[in-house]
Amino acid sequence: MEKRRLGRTGHQATILTMGGCGPGYVSQEEADEAVKLVMEHGINTIDVAPSYGEAEARLRPWIEKYRDRFFITEKTLKRTKKEAWEELNRSLERLGTDHFDVYQFHAVATLAELKQILGKGGAMEAFKEAKETDLIGHIGITGHEDMRVLAKALELFDFETVLAPVNVASLALPSPVNDFRPLLKMAKDRDVGVIAIKAISKRRWAGEKRYNTWYEPLDDAKEIETAIRFALSQDGVTTYSMPCDIRLWPTLLESGEKFRKVDEKERRRIIQYARQQGFKPLFPE
Repeated sequence: MEKRRLGRTGHQATILTMGGCGPGYVSQEEADEAVKLVMEHGINTIDVAPSYGEAEARLRPWIEKYRDRFFITEKTLKRTKKEAWEELNRSLERLGTDHFDVYQFHAVATLAELKQILGKGGAMEAFKEAKETDLIGHIGITGHEDMRVLAKALELFDFETVLAPVNVASLALPSPVNDFRPLLKMAKDRDVGVIAIKAISKRRWAGEKRYNTWYEPLDDAKEIETAIRFALSQDGVTTYSMPCDIRLWPTLLESGEKFRKVDEKERRRIIQYARQQGFKPLFPE
């Protein structure tokens, strides 16, 4: 599988990342089979969080055995120094490792949250101390809702990675909230590694929820391949973190191995197709 440099971290990441959320909501046996599958495909990056069910516990046996095979990006929803420090150490213990390659502020949605993180007594103080003592290698930020908040974060601090939604549904009806292109340009200019999420999002659930994803994902193999190609062809994107339902992973892994970049003509055609098929951005609601 193709690899790309994850910004200033220097890590050569496979273009697909294991989304730790997937193993977090299944049995250990099912999680083990999912991890075996991604390892067979050469995946070398894991994105995980303590809020992903039992993800840390499910992945621990694999991290303990194969720590040198994986670049781990962990997250926290905590916004104060004390809480972030405590959660960092809990996550290290639960995953059975002595360091994380990247530690990220998880799901930063507002400028008020960003201000708290960066302010006196904020979680950034814990992140900096953790980096100075080699508990973490790099500092990242993630967001799901408003690309402008993430862009502001890159202005205010020298983040080394950013995780954000990059999908064709956003460009089916772009707005300042969901248009990821300005953020990607900023990231590229600053050599910030970009982890894409929600690449196969079609819209919010409107009917029966068939997958363990909070949005309705594409599940047709051809549409998945097209959506993956679209996201990974966006200038600046390094890798795509796979979704919370491991049943989708085999098709995604096949698509990743067949990846080829889309050109401008195809990009426009894919956006037009998304509009015709009722793809909708997740934000704004």
